[in-house]
Amino acid sequence: MNLFTDIRALVLDALAALQAEGRLPEGLAFDNVAVEPPRDPAHGDMATNAAMVLAKPAGMKPRDIAEALAAKLTEDARITSAEVAGPGFLNLRLADESWAGIVSAVLAHGAAFGRSTMGQGQKVNVEYVSANPTGPLHVGHTRGAVFGDALASLLDYAGHEVTREYYINDGGAQVDVLARSVYLRYLEQFGREVTFENGTYPGEYLIEAGAALKEKVGDAYVDQPEEVWLAEVREFATDAMLDLIRADLKLLGVEMDVFFSEKSLYGTGRIEQAIEQLRGKGLIYRGVLEPPKGKTPEDWEPREQTLFKSTEHGDDVDRPIMKSDGAWTYFAPDIAYHYDKVDRGFDQLIDVFGADHGGYVKRMKAAVAALSDNRVPLDIKLCQLVKLFKNGEPFKMSKRAGTFITLRDVVEQVGPDVTRFVMLTRKNDAPLDFDFDKVMEQSKDNPVFYVQYAHARVCSALRRATEAGITCDDATLGAADLSAMTHPSELAVARKLAEWPRLVEIAARTHEPHRVAFYLYELSSDLHALYNRGNEETQLRFVQEGNPGLSQSKLALARSVAVVISAGLGILGVTPAEEMR
Repeated sequence: MNLFTDIRALVLDALAALQAEGRLPEGLAFDNVAVEPPRDPAHGDMATNAAMVLAKPAGMKPRDIAEALAAKLTEDARITSAEVAGPGFLNLRLADESWAGIVSAVLAHGAAFGRSTMGQGQKVNVEYVSANPTGPLHVGHTRGAVFGDALASLLDYAGHEVTREYYINDGGAQVDVLARSVYLRYLEQFGREVTFENGTYPGEYLIEAGAALKEKVGDAYVDQPEEVWLAEVREFATDAMLDLIRADLKLLGVEMDVFFSEKSLYGTGRIEQAIEQLRGKGLIYRGVLEPPKGKTPEDWEPREQTLFKSTEHGDDVDRPIMKSDGAWTYFAPDIAYHYDKVDRGFDQLIDVFGADHGGYVKRMKAAVAALSDNRVPLDIKLCQLVKLFKNGEPFKMSKRAGTFITLRDVVEQVGPDVTRFVMLTRKNDAPLDFDFDKVMEQSKDNPVFYVQYAHARVCSALRRATEAGITCDDATLGAADLSAMTHPSELAVARKLAEWPRLVEIAARTHEPHRVAFYLYELSSDLHALYNRGNEETQLRFVQEGNPGLSQSKLALARSVAVVISAGLGILGVTPAEEMR
């Protein structure tokens, strides 16, 4: 049940009736007519922009349309008033029965309340994390992992068919560096003194890999030249790091459907096939690029290269796909990888990248647009940096990692639920401060605690009611008489519940799972406000002594809040709390 959709349908029916009466011209497009919550709740329950968006094409004054529409809408029993505001906005107030219907719908549908068919089963690929397999995941990867996983869950909740994918960057020089670093740890197992030169990875996490390599091959690689061991150690080390990454992701509650290897693109003709697709569209050519901005003729040498005409699809400059020595640039396998996604039949692609990939957005979008003939949209979401604090000071780097703070460091400090929720308390493209002390506070200023506490409060009330002999299953509560639900604090909670299905669709359409976290905080705030008012106004308490029927009506509203909080936390990958310890 989406009350906003229902009322919008009512508005459209009223507009059609005005057209039939000759009070509005035929042929008007109603696509941009919206019904949404007013910015100021004091103005009403819902507002519509119908008169504003139709005035110009209708050749009428907005207020004239609004007044005619208001008269039509108030003929419906659900609308108690329709007031014209400003130049022609229409503020609507709904009968209390509408809000009671929301509570009943939540309890009837359970976790499915708010689920949408908006996605219509479209296949969506969400690629996220995709860290180089050279070590444990760091805090930046943590934010991308949480964001990508929550977005995938949100899209699934909104009716899409979602594939979660990790792209293994195992085709570049960084895996050779990893192999050399593991080899040094391997030599240490034989008592050798080693030096980690610049460019190698000194983190202690490679000690285990070195020991495992010794157990596997013994001393076979000791004092051997690189050409003897590099290929095998590279594969061994990559597998070891992927096991480490999978363990880190599991600790955070993230499981991928697909791990796609970059290395699988090389020597298989798949890169060549993708480039030939672009060549067949006239988008591959030999040419010389203009010098980069800020470069002078002395430090830049023009040279002919094989280029992708990405400017044909919105990029700022054309991009090299082959180096002067005939080797592919890093962009070529990425083109091939996305061509593979298009070829797998996805209707939509989403890539979640770190903030340092901002310059990569246009070229990748251009490639996908060209490969799919503009059929498959690609949305690239950039996750900004996370700054960690503890005791008012920047959090120290991990000795185990060597140079950075790991995902495991964060999760072991505060747990996966807190980690995930806090990572979604800011939009992905906004910087995030993660204060270990504040995220563990039991206060309103800590959104994780505040939302969990709301759910736990409802669970506590239900336990008290059960102990008092009051039946509290959802079917019984859903059948409760809600006619007494008239207090402004109760109606505020019901109104917020009504926004959930609409919020899900907006968040899914904009690819913004942080909207779910914000909504849950607001819903929890309304629940806490109602609960606290019950301390002074006893008729608002969830459990009414000696009155099981009235208790069930109060508990029905509270339980509805818990159902929606649980569904929202499920999207975010957070377990709802049944009690606070």
